[in-house]
Amino acid sequence: MKYSILSDVGQKRSNNQDYADTFVNQQGERIFLLADGMGGHKAGNVASKLAVEDLGKAWTTTTFALGSESSEVEEWLRAQICAENENIANLGKLDEYQGMGTTLEAVIVQKHQIINAHVGDSRTQIIKNGELIRLTKDHSLVQELVDAGQITADEAEHHPNKNIITRSLGQPIDVKVDTATLEIDENDMIIMSSDGLTNMIPSTDIVKIIENDIALDLQAEALVGLANSNGGLDNITVVLIKFDKGDL
Repeated sequence: MKYSILSDVGQKRSNNQDYADTFVNQQGERIFLLADGMGGHKAGNVASKLAVEDLGKAWTTTTFALGSESSEVEEWLRAQICAENENIANLGKLDEYQGMGTTLEAVIVQKHQIINAHVGDSRTQIIKNGELIRLTKDHSLVQELVDAGQITADEAEHHPNKNIITRSLGQPIDVKVDTATLEIDENDMIIMSSDGLTNMIPSTDIVKIIENDIALDLQAEALVGLANSNGGLDNITVVLIKFDKGDL
């Protein structure tokens, strides 16, 4: 397995409220985490970094191994993310952090499969046989409109209220965490990203960049570069995870 993590402030923002990192547990199993913070100038930074680092540190203490049941790992993810939601919500009661929150994407890599957890409108996607497939559904107002049949998926991509999310960490209520387990094939590519990437680059262009026979770091740089060239209206963060035959 190869991976690349890249985050950029974009063209319009003065600070980067995205945060991403990777951690390894006691059995060598790896988790990737990506968060897109929101709130005041400082608060968004705090929320995203807290979510990633707290969940990452918790993962390093676990002993989940190759034979662990995915349902147990999913249950652990939901419990940890719900606890972090409460932690961020409590900090958000302080004046300097008032109203802060964050999205969260988590991907745990095990042989033959990944386990994903999702809150918000950041995305985890997979390129399989040249096709970009979304593994997560945005927790957003426009996605609710799509689900209700009021607008199409294409209309949602350009809707003026696309940035309004309906689920995030930092809410004063219990958060519902979407989790799923997916089988992985040779040469599959996992793409985790903040909406600063997906709002700026069409799916077809993402696939074109990933299909270039260049190093993973260069692919990540090309994705961020194109998002900036297309306007860079938000912070841009991408995590690429590439599977080879020997990993599966």
